[in-house]
Amino acid sequence: MALLITDDCINCDVCEPECPNDAISMGPEIYEIDPHKCTECVGHFNEPQCQQVCPVACIPFNPAWRETREELQAKYERLQALKTQN
Repeated sequence: MALLITDDCINCDVCEPECPNDAISMGPEIYEIDPHKCTECVGHFNEPQCQQVCPVACIPFNPAWRETREELQAKYERLQALKTQN
């Protein structure tokens, strides 16, 4: 499943540069995670990097966006293939 950023976000700017998939961007009020790009860092790291650096622990798993590790790996591979095409 993808991750999400809750309203507890303090806009500290540390999560965005840590995302290897560029899934994190500034929304209207707080940072947001694009679930189509979020692989929970599968393919890059053992743990989600945004969760590791968040000082207020406001990045839980998104219960509305459930994916298996295999699905996350497949998403990672698709995203990497798109990067090499561009």
